[in-house]
Amino acid sequence: MKPPIVTGQAAQVLQIIRDQQPVLSFTLTADYAIPETAARIHDLRCMGFNILTTIKPAVEFRGVTRRNAALYSLGSPEWPYPGFVTDKEGVRK
Repeated sequence: MKPPIVTGQAAQVLQIIRDQQPVLSFTLTADYAIPETAARIHDLRCMGFNILTTIKPAVEFRGVTRRNAALYSLGSPEWPYPGFVTDKEGVRK
């Protein structure tokens, strides 16, 4: 099995996580102009990527304390995540 081809903002998010993990949702939104970060993470998970989310009760971002911030990283294996199983036609079971 080969990982799916990822394009657009989802590809950008995946590469940023690979390069900088863990990465804050605020960093993706503010520094990389990805307004729907959670949606891109959802898209990547639906493709089988093992994106891990840790919710931090408080983080400091640009001098301001932010509450309940998502911190994204890649699990091992990166793809497919454990439990992501497909049949011969590529349909998720």
